[in-house]
Amino acid sequence: MKLPSPDVRGKFSFEEVLNKRRSIRDFSPEPVSLEYVSQILWAAQGITEKDDFGRTSPSAGALYPLEIYVVAREVKGLERGIYHYDLFQHNLEIVTRGDYSQELAEACLSQLFIAEAPVVFVIAADYSRVTWKYGERGIRYVQIEVGHCGQNICLQAVALGLAAVPVGAFWDRQVKETIFLPDDLDPVYVIPVGYPKTAK
Repeated sequence: MKLPSPDVRGKFSFEEVLNKRRSIRDFSPEPVSLEYVSQILWAAQGITEKDDFGRTSPSAGALYPLEIYVVAREVKGLERGIYHYDLFQHNLEIVTRGDYSQELAEACLSQLFIAEAPVVFVIAADYSRVTWKYGERGIRYVQIEVGHCGQNICLQAVALGLAAVPVGAFWDRQVKETIFLPDDLDPVYVIPVGYPKTAK
C-alpha cells in the first residue's frame, strides 16, 4: 500500500514539540489517520536525501540496521494487521491480516494500554548489519540508533496532536513471534500511539 507523501513543514516549532512531549498510556478509541501513520514512519526512518539515501535518523557508518513494523488496530483506510515499512518506496507491505494488539500487549508483560492504542510501531534491528564492521561495539551503535528513531516517533506524534509512550519491557521471543519477525531481526522498542483520552 502506497502511503501519502509526508509533510516537511510542521505547525509547531521544535521547542513547542519538546515542551509538550510526555509519555502517555491512556488512549482514546478514536482512529488514527493513514496520513498520520505515514508521517510518523517518515519521521522514524524516512529518506531525506534521494541520491545517497540519507535518513531522518543518524546511523553509524550509514549501515541502517533498523526495520519498522506497524501493528494497526484502528487506522482509517488501513485494514487491521501487521505491516512492514518499505522506506525506499514509502509504502506498507502486509505481513498478516488481523488484530494482534492483545497478543502484543501480553508479550509486553501484559501492559494492556498497548492493546488500546489504535496503532503500535515496533522497531526491530538486524545487529549483524553493524557488528560485521564494528564488532561488539556495533551493539551499542544499534541501541543508540534505536533511541534516535524512537525519539523521532514520539516527537512526531506530539507534533500531530497524538500521544505516545516508548516501551522496552517485553519478552523478546514472544514479540518476535507475535509480529512474525524474520530470523535476522530482533525487537528493540515498542511504541503505541494514539489520541490521548484527555483530548477534547
